[in-house]
Amino acid sequence: MPLMEHLRELRVRMFRSILAIFVGMVLGYIFYEQIFAVLKQPFESGLQSLLAGGNEVDASLNLVGSPGLAFILQLKTSLVAGIVIASPIWLWQAWAFVVPALRQKERFWSVVFAAISGPLFISGIAVGYWVLPKGLEILIGFTPGGLDNLVSINDYINFVLRMLLVFGIAFEIPLFVVLLNLAGVVTGKQLGSARAWIIIGTFVFAAIGTPSTDPISMLFLAVPMTLLFLISEVIARLVDRRRKRSSGEDFDAYADDEASPLHIDRRPEDERPSSIDDT
Repeated sequence: MPLMEHLRELRVRMFRSILAIFVGMVLGYIFYEQIFAVLKQPFESGLQSLLAGGNEVDASLNLVGSPGLAFILQLKTSLVAGIVIASPIWLWQAWAFVVPALRQKERFWSVVFAAISGPLFISGIAVGYWVLPKGLEILIGFTPGGLDNLVSINDYINFVLRMLLVFGIAFEIPLFVVLLNLAGVVTGKQLGSARAWIIIGTFVFAAIGTPSTDPISMLFLAVPMTLLFLISEVIARLVDRRRKRSSGEDFDAYADDEASPLHIDRRPEDERPSSIDDT
């Protein structure tokens, strides 16, 4: 596909993604009160756990700032809600643009991606939301005696939204590992040889990515990511084994700097698909 065609396709897919996020943002704006109540719940649950444990901390959420802060807060929350609601669409558009060159036999993985990516993203957000009360309980518990912990609602919402997005994106990483394997970028053998370093990198990412400093949030992000990576490695090895049987070539036998046989599409130029939507 010529460069200009790639740019046109990128423009179309970005427009579709932005439009889907905008529609989701409108829905988030309409149901802002319900969404805001859900976002406040982890703070209230963490505070109640502290009080039930005998800790006499006095903490509350407060709107501190300019007069327009409440409106900005509503727009920000609605935008993140739109990103979550439209996640199956913009994830599909990203995948459809990046890998339009899959062979016909492998195109069914596009359907699998569309079916898994959205629920996986939302599952990560659900895990992050489940972890939040315990993390907030630990953080609020450091409040010294005799002091009131007046938490800015803007800072709190930023904290919660970043936490949820980090969990959601982190749960997508193993899926993209499988997609890279399907595209022939990485093999199951390469993933296995780098397994130890990838696991270490996963824990480092969890420690840096989670906005809270408690080890519980880090572990609840790192452990599922590690399990998902191990599953993606198994899937990659199965795909490599199937590819080896169908082509008769053992690609793992080649060194990293050695050229391997390339699949050549011998169909006429006008019969080759220009994008993944042509299937």
